[in-house]
Parts: sequence; structure tokens; C-alpha cells
Amino acid sequence: MISNAIREQFPILNQNVNGHPLVYLDSAATSQKPRQVIEAVKSYYEWDNANVHRGVHTLGSRATDAYEGAREKLAKFINARSTKEIIFTRGTTTALNLVASSYGPSAVGEGDEIVITLMEHHSNLIPWQQLAKKTGATLKYIPLQPDGTITLEDAEKTITDKTKIVAIAYVSNVMGVTHPIKELAAIAHRNGAVIVVDGAQSTPHVKVDMQDLDCDFYALSGHKMLAPTGIGALYGKRALLEAMEPIEFGGEMIDDVGLYESTWKELPWKFEGGTPIIAGAVGLGAAVDFLQEIGMDEIHSHEKQLAAYAEQRLSEIDGLTIYGPRNREVGVVTFNLGDVHPHDVATVLDAEGIAIRAGHHCCQPLMRWLEASSTARASFYLYNTEQDVDRLVDALIKTKEYFGYELG
Repeated sequence: MISNAIREQFPILNQNVNGHPLVYLDSAATSQKPRQVIEAVKSYYEWDNANVHRGVHTLGSRATDAYEGAREKLAKFINARSTKEIIFTRGTTTALNLVASSYGPSAVGEGDEIVITLMEHHSNLIPWQQLAKKTGATLKYIPLQPDGTITLEDAEKTITDKTKIVAIAYVSNVMGVTHPIKELAAIAHRNGAVIVVDGAQSTPHVKVDMQDLDCDFYALSGHKMLAPTGIGALYGKRALLEAMEPIEFGGEMIDDVGLYESTWKELPWKFEGGTPIIAGAVGLGAAVDFLQEIGMDEIHSHEKQLAAYAEQRLSEIDGLTIYGPRNREVGVVTFNLGDVHPHDVATVLDAEGIAIRAGHHCCQPLMRWLEASSTARASFYLYNTEQDVDRLVDALIKTKEYFGYELG
């Protein structure tokens, strides 16, 4: 397990909330930030604040070096072949919309198919709904097993030679399911389709390798992997990105502008119109450094142990239902406590200083499949401990008492 010394690197965790030491169990929504990231952003604004790629003065050069240095760090972190395959975006949502809006219309037509699953976050569902509406394509869903997983056999049946795009989350933000992306990519490619991967919940928690996975597009968010909000990235295979047109036009992304025609810069800058999120990129680079210093294998192992411990302890509470498969690979555990509304559960837990998520988690089709209007979710990260799980369990027992349930 990761030592408590790592936890001490997160200033926000050293506080009381409602008279209790904070237990933060909402990292699937956004992660907390270590001092290393906070100081990197602070240092940029104090010493290097300038626009990038434009000025020849010292501050502009330092800002550009920091911004492009972050791109290099991220490319190595996910094992992209080139920095030209890394497009900085506002986050996963923007990255997925970029693929749907730029690549989608040229690749999908009437009668074609787009394949996703019922458990997709709305960010990886609505763009494909809209693309299907605009092009006359059919949106198809790989069926879910009773525990919320999918099988490769069902994927083989659903993905056909009419399929042009397969879009799927590497890790579900609700069920904690880890999908076999490498195998799904192979199925997609055999049928002439590309695979688009929502990596928002995987990149912070497991080691990802673009060359090994062989995905065509991969979207990620910085704020879920210790970086600031408002920064993320799209990885795309270079040949695909080269053929795509930008969807935002203006400064920074142009090569030559005439009265009636314009040309674009080369990759990756043709997709980064306007002043970019420089400080966010600097913070993302510092976050990558922090994660690599600890080691993604170590983080994955820590989370897997925490998830197993959480499943065991939560299963001791009568009337509590855990959704999704057991022995999950990442620290996302979603549950309901009898008939108590998840928002009420979250409110009582907050009074105990414990932060969890309650709601539909931007996955309304999945909620309907679960026959639940909403659920409670505890999500763990490298700074969480077994003591945090114990605090959660104790608070849930208090919640049962508060709402008049008999204790099991």
C-alpha cells in the first residue's frame, strides 16, 4: 500500500469538515492536487506568465517551453509515438466532441453503424447520438451482462462490417468495470472501424500504452489525474489527425490567411486555436511527474486493494446493494442503502466529514438499466487508506440508524 507520506502531499486533505477530519471519496469526479502541482501553477503565474508560440521575449520562450514540455511528458506517459499525436483540449468531453465533429462526418454516412455501450458517460454518448442523427447512421449498443460487464462474444456480434466507429470507456465511472480495450480494438479494426476510447477514468489509475492498446483516439482529463481543471488531451493516430479538419478557427492554428482562403498549421497546433490553457498544461506536466515518481503499477495495486477492502466492508452492511462486478481493478464502488435516497445518504455522510457522489453520474441510460434513479458512489485514489473505508462504513451504519433501519 502507498504510504501516508503521499497523503501528506495533498494540503486540502489536512482539514476538518463539519467537525470531522475530511475523508475525500469523490476522486472519480475530480482528484485533489498535490503541492507539486499547486506550486508548478503558482510558479508559472509568478515567473513565466506570457502567451506561447508568439513572443520572442524571454517570458514567452519560457512559457512555450513549459507548455510544449508538458505535451512531451504526456506523450511519453501514454506512450504515443509523437507529440504531434497529442492535442490539448479542455478535457475528455471536448476531446470526444472533437472526434465526433471533425472525424465523424467524413467517416460515417447513412446506413453505417456507431457502436457504444449502455454504461457510457453522457460525454461519450450524446456526441454519437448527434452524429447518428446528422448522418442517418444507426447507434448500436453492446449488451451488458447482469454484473454490468460486456463479453467479447457480444462485441463480435454487435460490431459488423457496417460499423465505422466503436466508442467505449476504458473504465466505467459508475460500475468500475474495466473493458478489454486491446481486444475490442482488434475487433473494430477487423471490421474496418476505428475505436474511440474515453480514458477519463483509466488514465489516472492504470498504466496506459497507446501502442499496445492500438486505439485510434483516446480522450483524457487532467483534473482526474491530479492536474488543474480545464485541461485535457486527445490522442489520435497521426494519419487520422492529419486527414481531419479543425473545428475551431482563429489565431494560433493558422499558417497563412488570405482574403478568401486560409491554411492551417501542422499537427498538433491546427486543433489548438486561440490562447491555450497554458497554466493548466503546466499543472498537467507536474501531475504526470508526480504519478511517474510513485509509479502507475504501484497506484493500481493500491487502488485494487482498497476496492477489495471496500467491497468486503460494505458487504457487511445489511440492506446495502453494490453495483457492478466484484474484484474490480479500480477504486470505484457504487451502491445504494436500502430505500434511502442517495442524496440523503451523501448528506448524512457529509455531516461526518465524508465526501461521496450521489446522483445519476451523467449515466442516465445505465441508471435505467440498473432500475435505479440514482446511486451513491465512493471513489478512491492514491491518497486514500483503509481507515477512510472504515470511516465510510461507520458513517453508513449511522445513516441506517438515522433513517430507522434495523442494523444487520
